[in-house]
This record gives sequence, structure tokens and C-alpha cells, in this order.
Amino acid sequence: MWKKVESWAKSLEVRQSSSPALTRWINNDIRPIEAKRRTWVFSTFSNSWLLTNCNISTYLTGSALIPLGLTWWQAIIAIVVGSLLSAFFCVLNSLPGAYYNLGFPVVSRMVWGMWGSQFAIWNRIFLSLVWYGFTAWIGGECVYVILQSWDPKLDQHIPNIVAESTGTTSAYFVGYVIFMVISAPFAWIRPHKLANFFYFASTVTIIFFLAFLIWALATMGPEGFGDTISSAPPATATSVGWLMVYGIVTTTIGALSAGILNQNDYARFAARPRHAILSQAVTLPLSGILSSVIGILVTAATQSRFGGEAVWNPPSLLSRLIAESPESSGTRAACCFAAMGLVVSQIGINVPGNALSGGFDLAATFPRFIDIRRGAYITMLLSVVVNPWQLANTSTTFLTVLSSYSVFLAPMVGMMVFSYLVVNKRKIKVDDLYTDGSGGIYWYTAGINWRSIVAFFAGCAPLLPGFIAAVNPAIGVPAGATNLYNLSFIYGFVASGVLYSLLHVAFPARALDAFIVNSMTAGQARRHYREKWDAVRGFEEEEVAVQIINNPAGPPKF
Repeated sequence: MWKKVESWAKSLEVRQSSSPALTRWINNDIRPIEAKRRTWVFSTFSNSWLLTNCNISTYLTGSALIPLGLTWWQAIIAIVVGSLLSAFFCVLNSLPGAYYNLGFPVVSRMVWGMWGSQFAIWNRIFLSLVWYGFTAWIGGECVYVILQSWDPKLDQHIPNIVAESTGTTSAYFVGYVIFMVISAPFAWIRPHKLANFFYFASTVTIIFFLAFLIWALATMGPEGFGDTISSAPPATATSVGWLMVYGIVTTTIGALSAGILNQNDYARFAARPRHAILSQAVTLPLSGILSSVIGILVTAATQSRFGGEAVWNPPSLLSRLIAESPESSGTRAACCFAAMGLVVSQIGINVPGNALSGGFDLAATFPRFIDIRRGAYITMLLSVVVNPWQLANTSTTFLTVLSSYSVFLAPMVGMMVFSYLVVNKRKIKVDDLYTDGSGGIYWYTAGINWRSIVAFFAGCAPLLPGFIAAVNPAIGVPAGATNLYNLSFIYGFVASGVLYSLLHVAFPARALDAFIVNSMTAGQARRHYREKWDAVRGFEEEEVAVQIINNPAGPPKF
């Protein structure tokens, strides 16, 4: 019986794994990316960021700011500043990936320890499930619009068997299932082969967003913009200042915080480090600003059309247009093509940004049995358990809460940046990130770097009262706690990063420090490990992987 179980488990192992002792920490998808897979150039990263930001979630940014009391121009200022700061944090946190070709889970081992890194990784897995589920449901709403454009009486022709408490209908579930099915093939594409998909999806997306804006402005009629743009904020100057801080830090940076955290997963595919760095510095802020501004302008331009109601969600807006003119074939055709563009946009962000992110993290957690493809499909299937239809019913509230989750992500980002730039002085002993036991310098104490735990709680604990109040507004907290929470990402980043560095000075990790002060410079370390790991073709043969990890002198001999 036991032999059968062993045989069954063996059959589930990923192809390149052959030793349980070895594959506890490594498989071919989480090793340093070799030269033939470093295929992402500036245009690849730029298209990726365009898809990351030109989607419905970013489009809705204004819906989280203007109803709070900011004018449209104040909201745009907050979005611009927040986008620029997001690019800054993203560039800093992508440096290990760009220069050492290491992904987020592996870099986390340097910060938290080999076992301690599981805390950061599982946080990111949770976010991948939530974001994939929510984005897939919104994508299903876009599919629903396509079906509705074919049959304006769709809800009558698909009997509703879904409980009213879910806030949705069977027709929307049909759209959700279709979206999940058509997304599945794209998760099969290996990350280093995504360039053509990015070109196609980003082209469709940018054409849709610009056409959507032109249509809204050209058809808004003599009434002009609604009060989304024209009204004054019901707030004092002091409160407006803190609202703008909230919009910059929590709403704008917070919405991208999950992507900032694991940016090394993508930067590691860069053909040259500058390709990743420049695209983040340029395309990230520009695409985020463009999408958010289009969202504000389209909502304001269509507000009078709907009796003064601000319809922020594009699928809802298109569905309303069909419902109001069911006999107009032109309206239905236009809404159909617009919804198709949105479907492409949602697939373009959801599969690479959420499914593959979950795949990276699951592959690092269970490298013996899970590669990126398996991890991506597991993420897609498990995303159903987050009940995305419930999240989408309160999309603005959900996006606000999920942006608030940056109180936990900012300390992680801060420690990764300070660990690489300050503590490790840009030197990484790559082999030891895959070494089991105390023989590796990143083992710390029983596989856990206790300094990261202390620094993490110092960065997020003071923010928790404000976070709780944001999740549940019925709970009152002092104004100071709310104001500190409004600075959540910046506070968490700086506080945890600085304390992490100081703890390494006060309580040095001897083995780590010995490597850092050796005669090898950071540039020499990067070249040494890049050449060494480029020499490995894969892990089909166990002795090759063992040799590369245990051979400090240079590449293995073939």
C-alpha cells in the first residue's frame, strides 16, 4: 500500500525534480532565470504595465476618491502623485529580480529566512486568489454584456436559480463561467513567451479606452459634464489635505501594493536590467494616470444620460445602454465590441498579474509537485472560494478595503528594499537561497530571521486601529490614528525597513556579514552567479543541480 502511495506521489512530481532533499527549495521555474528565458525587453514590460493599469479596477480609482469629498482635479492630483510614488517603490523593489534574475518568493528567503519566507509568500497567495476571483467576476460581467447585446432579454431566457442573497443572477454566473473557461488557455503560456500576447492585449485595451473616452465626450450632449466634475467638495481645507494624502498613499499606491511586492517575479525575465527599470519608471505612472482620468471623464460625461447617476463600472454602463435601447442594433453592436475589448483587458491583467503570480508562489512553496502552470491553474480554481460575486456587489468598498491591506504589504516591501540595498549592500549569495539547513547564510535561526518579524510588526501594528476603522466605519478611532493610517504605505515601508536594518547592525547575522564584507564586489557577485546559473540547462539530472548549488568556484562541467 505504501509503495503505491509513493508511486502515485512520484507521478505527481514536476518533470525536472528528482530528489526530495533537493526539491524542497528549487525547481526549474523558481531557479535564477537563465539567458534563454530572459526575453522581456522594454516594450514587453511597457505592454505589461499598460495591461496592469488600463483595466476596470484602475478605472474605478476616482470612484473611491470623489465620493469622499475630493473634486475631480484634486482626485487627479492624488492619482498623479500616487502613481509616481508607486513607480519609485516598484523600481526599488525590482532590483534583485532585474540584476540577479530571482523571483519574489526566493528574494523573500533572503529577508525572512528559508522557512520564515512562507509568511510573506502565503500573504501573496491569498491576494492572488482574491484579486483573480474579483477580476474574473468583473470579466464575467463583460461577457454578460456581450450575451445581452445578442439577446436583450437574456435574464428572461436564463431562468434564475441563484439565491437572492448573493446579489446576482444565473445569467451573470453564465458570463463568469465563460470568462473562466476562455481565460484558462492563456495560463498555459510560459512567462518568457508572453510578449506576443502582451502586444495584442495592450493594443486592444488602449484602443478601447481611447474610443470609450471619445464616445463619452462626443455624445454627452448640451448638458455637459455631470456633478462628478462640477460639484465642490463638502469638506474643510484640513480634511481635504488628509483626503488627498489618503488618495495618494492608501488608494493609489495601496491598489498597486500587491504588484509592487512581487515585482521581482517579472523583473527577473528582463533581457537587461534597464528594460525593467525604465518601463516601471515611465509606463507605470503614465498608464495608471491615463486609466484613472478616463474613468473620471467618462463617468462625468455620461452622468446626465442616466438622470444624474454616476455609473462608474463600465460593464454596468454598457448594460444600461442596451437596456435603454434594446431595439437599436447599432447600440447593441457598439456595446458588444466594447465589452469584447474589456474582456481582453481583464484577461490581460488577470492571467499574468494574478494567476501567474499565484503560480510563482505556489511553485516556490511546493517546488517538488507544483510548477508555474500547475500553480496558475490551482489559483484560478481556488479563486472561486472567495465568493467574487459578493465582492463585486460592493466593488468600490472592496477596492477600498483591499487597498487598505497595504498596511501589511508595505512593511514587507520596505524590508525587501532595505535588505537588498542597505543590509546586503546589493550582494546576494544566490546558491544559499536554495540551500537546506544551517549551511546557508540565509538560514538564520532555525530557518527564520527573527529580525524581520520584529520589524514587520513595528511597521504595521500602529496602523491597525486606522485599518480597522477603514474596514468598519462604525468603529471610532482617534484622529491621530486615522491620519497615521492615511500614511500607511509610506510609514510601513520606512519604519519596517529602517528597523530591519538597525536590528541587523545591533544583532548581526555572522555568516551573512562574512559574505557581505568579502573581497567580491556587488558587480562581481552579479556576474559570477549569472554566469554560473546560465551554465545550467535545467534540472532533468539531479547531479547537475546538486553540483551547481555546492560548487562555489564556478559553473559545473558538462
